[in-house]
Amino acid sequence: MKIIKGSIVATMLLVGTLNAGEVLATVNGVAIDKSTIDDTFKNRGMSFDKLSQEQKKQILDRLIERELLVEIAKKDGIENDSDYKKNLENLKKDLLIKAWMDKVYKKTLISDSEANKYYQDNKDKYKEPEKVRARHILVKSEDEAKKIIDELKDLKGDALKNKFIELAKEKSKGPSGKNGGDLNYFAKGQMVKPFEEAAFAMKKGEVSTKPVKTQFGYHIIYIEDKKDASILPFDKVKNTIIDKMRKKQFNNLIKDTLEKVKKESKIDIKLK
Repeated sequence: MKIIKGSIVATMLLVGTLNAGEVLATVNGVAIDKSTIDDTFKNRGMSFDKLSQEQKKQILDRLIERELLVEIAKKDGIENDSDYKKNLENLKKDLLIKAWMDKVYKKTLISDSEANKYYQDNKDKYKEPEKVRARHILVKSEDEAKKIIDELKDLKGDALKNKFIELAKEKSKGPSGKNGGDLNYFAKGQMVKPFEEAAFAMKKGEVSTKPVKTQFGYHIIYIEDKKDASILPFDKVKNTIIDKMRKKQFNNLIKDTLEKVKKESKIDIKLK
């Protein structure tokens, strides 16, 4: 994990208002405790306890500086400043709206059966295209590519794959060479046209019999695996569907509530 850095303001946003809990430090009698830090880290899928001692100290230093700056601002009379008061009122409104919206969102519930019905009605949205997993050896000249193909042509199965990986590490000029030329899985439209056409025309376990020329040089291709086009199973997309349906339900609830309140309220617009 990277060491957490940032301004004091950023730290204020991270920890929020401190509540009662294990006291980490005091600043002129003001306690800085651990409980709210823990809660905030949990919400972000992290754990304060798992940070290194150095990282914990950095966060604590920022919090101590925060408390000192609060004291300085108070002594300077900022609490009575008109701009501060105006910003504070706006912030209160924003927090009030957020708290209400969080409450509304918690009321949005989508059952597995509702999500499954959406999935059945919209399966086309969850199509996985045909994919190939290819390795390649990229060289500068056609002659060099042909020599490599000759070196591989009599091999099959694991012997072919292992030799291809060895040659890719040794001879390939591409960045994937160090990984044995592995390009992982890709669908049509993700590679340059000549390379893509050659790769998708080949069978699993085959090596290209001719060099494939692109703007990058000459490629020798090995097809490690192929996946036919398919529909993603419901279990793979269920959570995504539920999240999408909840957000739609939430947006509709907000919209309907606003429309209702607008009709019941006296709104006088002065803008011309």
